[in-house]
Amino acid sequence: MGYSAYRAWTTGINSFNPQTVELTKQGATLYTIQLALNLIWMPLFFKLKRPIEATVDIIALTGVTGYLAYIWGQVDEVAGWALVPYLGWLGFATYLSASVGYLNNWDLAEKERDMPPTKKGKTTKYVDEKAEEKDL
Repeated sequence: MGYSAYRAWTTGINSFNPQTVELTKQGATLYTIQLALNLIWMPLFFKLKRPIEATVDIIALTGVTGYLAYIWGQVDEVAGWALVPYLGWLGFATYLSASVGYLNNWDLAEKERDMPPTKKGKTTKYVDEKAEEKDL
């Protein structure tokens, strides 16, 4: 992401072609949007236990990043191609997010159990799979 952003920005903003400069600015806006979408995915999924919203977020993130690759590919071909591994990762992460939600009936909040305090007095949570097997 960083290398792609650097290449697209330095190539595009210094261009004498006004269309290339405009594409560069549009790409910078998309880059900021994808950073925000990326930032909110983790709290949605892990902290708030909202797999539906997290999956919608990561699908939007993948779409924005795909469009960003297209836009920056017009500014600098290497910058566009440099986003391909990230798009591959987002595809896999989307699959995982949707799969975890689907396999848990889109409700992760009820899966955690309180664990007894440790010797240090800290409490933590874990998924008690044995309790789920007993329920079956």
